[in-house]
Amino acid sequence: MATFAVTRRFDLSDEQWARLAPLLPAAVRPGRPPRGSRRQLIDGIRRRFRVGAPWRDVPECYGSWQTAYALFRRWQRADIWQQILPALHALADASGRIGWDVGGDSIICRAHQHAAGACHHGDQQAGRLGGARHEPAGHALGRSRGGLSTKPHMACEANRLLLSLVKLPRVAR
Repeated sequence: MATFAVTRRFDLSDEQWARLAPLLPAAVRPGRPPRGSRRQLIDGIRRRFRVGAPWRDVPECYGSWQTAYALFRRWQRADIWQQILPALHALADASGRIGWDVGGDSIICRAHQHAAGACHHGDQQAGRLGGARHEPAGHALGRSRGGLSTKPHMACEANRLLLSLVKLPRVAR
């Protein structure tokens, strides 16, 4: 396994990569291989979401931003990310790293007035947005006294690791 020195603060360590690498799907894309290694691309994806930057602002040390975005979207559409998280939870639980004192929290998120302009027949769209195959009926923006909003509910374990996230629409009472 080829490795490189982890000099960036929040990049995956060799130990973390050794746990994650077997859970990733085999690369089967034909054509020219990407400029960056898979580890670099995943670190670039993690950095993009950690700092909240646009895809174009992913530094070149992580490979091409287009390649990182393409990998992220391809795995999102194939539900790879949703398969990796439970597998990592199982590994952490088996090694005693998850404390099962679960805490829950929720928050009300206001939406911009233009956020309600989504297509009413999402199943007829050419490309699936967000990678969801079938959007649950409860996932939506709801009307409340304050306008359009949604209410995400989150469950975390004792070490502040996310276990579950559910979004419900807000409904005026």
